[in-house]
Amino acid sequence: MPRATRPLAEALARWPVLLDGGLSNQLADQGCDLSGPLWTGRVLTERPDQVAAAHTAYARAGAEVLITASYQIGDDPGLLERSVRVADGVARTAGHGVWVAASVGPYGAVLADGSEYRGRYGLGRDALAAFHRPRIEALLAAGPDVLALETVPDSDEAEALLRVLAGTGARAWLSYTVAGGRTRAGQPLREAFALAAEAPEVIAVGVNCCDPQDVLPALEAAASVTAKPLLAYPNDGSVWDAGTRTWHAPASPAPWPAAAWRAAGARLLGGCCRVGPDRIAGLRATLGPPPPGV
Repeated sequence: MPRATRPLAEALARWPVLLDGGLSNQLADQGCDLSGPLWTGRVLTERPDQVAAAHTAYARAGAEVLITASYQIGDDPGLLERSVRVADGVARTAGHGVWVAASVGPYGAVLADGSEYRGRYGLGRDALAAFHRPRIEALLAAGPDVLALETVPDSDEAEALLRVLAGTGARAWLSYTVAGGRTRAGQPLREAFALAAEAPEVIAVGVNCCDPQDVLPALEAAASVTAKPLLAYPNDGSVWDAGTRTWHAPASPAPWPAAAWRAAGARLLGGCCRVGPDRIAGLRATLGPPPPGV
């Protein structure tokens, strides 16, 4: 079966679409070694079959979008292309319509020092655009359905990413990582989301890899400045410690008010780090099955 046949933007106008969950946690559960700066990209390099197995776990849980293992990869065009090819292979055998979203992680992800949760790298927009351009070109050449501009901590970086996309005809979503009603770099969310309001390449905006309690205020901020569909795929409320490369879990499970997120306009829903196939299967049950003929 081919992957989803209609554009993702068209689907979002008709029904809520289910994203996958965290790739890193699923690979870890499969016994993979994620040490080193490439993180999930290391597994993609050494054991692409394990990346395919992780994608398969989410497809079986009902995910309609698989996000590639390209988040922390720099400008290696062969590896970027492989990330799309591996996800595409799973999407074509999933048994239901699946889109492939090519992950474009922030500059801070490639630094592998936790900078994606701070932003403000000391680089201007021109330098950030120059960094992202070859990565985006390589991913687009591999033929994904959409780009996932994700875990963006800084509206300056968002502006650079949008500059690279302008005029390409590509389709993408823009997803910030946020805390306390602001981007991780401290910018007001209304201003951050407004950057994408008039960008024809952007089909949805929202948040990912943040505490679930930060999702609803961010969606409300986005809805106040754009009519684009919204998206939400937070983590489980844990905090990443870049020094020890470990997650610190919350004292109690974070609430996951998906119904409130949907009411606020979220059309793409899923999970990020430490959210596994079981949680995605639960969301699938909550959302109900997608319509036939996707």
